[in-house]
Amino acid sequence: MNQTDSFLGRLVSVVNNYRNMVALPQERLAVLNWQIEQGHALDERATMPGHVTTSAIIVSPDHQQVLLIDHVAIGRWLQPGGHYEPADHFFQSATREAVEETGVSGLTLHPWHQQRDLPLVIDTHDVPGKAERHEPDHVHHDLQYLFLANPSAALQHQPEEVHAAQWKPIAELVEISPRAARRLAQISLPHQG
Repeated sequence: MNQTDSFLGRLVSVVNNYRNMVALPQERLAVLNWQIEQGHALDERATMPGHVTTSAIIVSPDHQQVLLIDHVAIGRWLQPGGHYEPADHFFQSATREAVEETGVSGLTLHPWHQQRDLPLVIDTHDVPGKAERHEPDHVHHDLQYLFLANPSAALQHQPEEVHAAQWKPIAELVEISPRAARRLAQISLPHQG
C-alpha cells in the first residue's frame, strides 16, 4: 500500500467517524466526499479542486482565551494550521503546524477528543489561488482539532508566515470558525487537578 492509499484509508475513517459522531445533518462534506470517492491524492498540495489541511483551535484551560495568528499571506487573524504533513494521526499534523507557527509549548489535545483522531470541525472553504505558483482558486478541507495550552507561556511566532501570535478573547473565534465556537460553547471545562 502506498502512502496515498494509507492516507486515504485513514481519511475515510476520520470523515466517517466525524459524520456519525459530530456533524450536523447539513454538514454533507460533498466536495470532500466526492474527492475521496475519486481517489484524489488529498495529501498533496497540488491536488485540485482541493486538498487536506489541519489546524489547531488552541484554548486556555478555562476556555476564555484562544491562541490566534496574524497570517502574512491571508492578512487576517486565524487559528494556526496549514497543509497536511505526514503523521500517524491528523491531530499530530495540526500540532506540528501550531508549534511551528506560534512556538506554543505544553500543547495537549483537549479531553473532548478522548485521544481519538476525531476532528472538532471539518470545514471546507474557498482559498484564492496564487499566480506566482500557477495555482488556481481551490478549496481546503480543514480538519480542526481542539487543544489546551497555558496562556502565560512564552510564544515565538514564525515570521515568514506569521506577523504575530497572540492570545485573544474566546469571542474572536466566532468570526474565524463559527462551528468550532459553537461546539466549544457546548463542551464542559476539563477537570482542574
